[in-house]
Amino acid sequence: MFAVASATTGPSRHKAVEELAMNTSAPPEKYIRKEGLGGSELPYFDIPILDLSLLNSSTPEAEEELRKLRLGFSSCGYFQAINHGIDTSFLDEVHDVTRKFFKLPMEEKKKYARDADDIDGYGNDTVYSENQTLDWNDRLWLNVKPDNKRKMKVWPENPKNFRQILLDLTAKLENVNEIVFKAMAKSLGLEEDCFLKQCGENPITIARFNLYPPCPTPDLVLAAKAHGDASAMTYLLQDKEVEGLQVLKDDKWYKVRIVPDAIVVNVGEQVEIMTNGIFKGPVHRVATNRERERMTIAVFFTPDPTSEVKPAEGLINEKNPKLYKSIIDYTGNYFQLFQQGKKPIDALKV
Repeated sequence: MFAVASATTGPSRHKAVEELAMNTSAPPEKYIRKEGLGGSELPYFDIPILDLSLLNSSTPEAEEELRKLRLGFSSCGYFQAINHGIDTSFLDEVHDVTRKFFKLPMEEKKKYARDADDIDGYGNDTVYSENQTLDWNDRLWLNVKPDNKRKMKVWPENPKNFRQILLDLTAKLENVNEIVFKAMAKSLGLEEDCFLKQCGENPITIARFNLYPPCPTPDLVLAAKAHGDASAMTYLLQDKEVEGLQVLKDDKWYKVRIVPDAIVVNVGEQVEIMTNGIFKGPVHRVATNRERERMTIAVFFTPDPTSEVKPAEGLINEKNPKLYKSIIDYTGNYFQLFQQGKKPIDALKV
């Protein structure tokens, strides 16, 4: 999740995709997927829908929700959370400040531009090599926790309530994340805090606000290339109307439905390590849309980079040997490996 500068040429920035979308009839060559994306209409994947309000009880309904959590995370790495305790009116505010920020004049947004060798701030893909295929999106990437990781110069002051909404959102999702982590452990017959302990004393929270402008060639360009998340857990507020998220299952791509007011929850690769591969960090991507823009908000929860992440001992036995090596600071070089088309978690397999 953290960009690391190239040792030779160093990373670079380029023009906002929003500007390209307004001023070109065809994307530049560096955005075109050489392999193509196929033109057939994809089916939907039926991701389990979980009622989080039931997870803390000791009722038959709670057992059913735990079963669905385990099914979702072990089969595709996803579930959609409803009754998560975050008011619809607040989610509307989050979408509203996101839209208002991306609708600011370009010169205003550029006040919050990331530095060329950093990831925090407004921008798009860091360019590491001439052969890199770029994604059709602009984003605002902000470290939220620990507090000393915040780079306030790139935290928007316009809209005026942006900063407070961000802090409120991450605080609310922190509560949701604790519920999910404890439920994960319970569903696997482990002590409920065993995964939380691996996150350490200073876990990282990062928010990413995404703008996916319309693209004239959606069959050739991706809004976000196929990837797994380097986080432990990811929470996504989907666009209310425009689909785009796609998940890979058994070497086939599927679309993810928009469920009103639901939060899309997916396993990050560090939880795949913690669960010894029982829960899968899904490979996913984002499709472009020929006519409509799309905006989403993702929040990533990641272990303290000084904490050791490893398969839980209670999941390892003669029948189920250890599948992954232990690791400290999994995210350290994630982005460069990702941009090179490599899957970092594969390097940790025993």
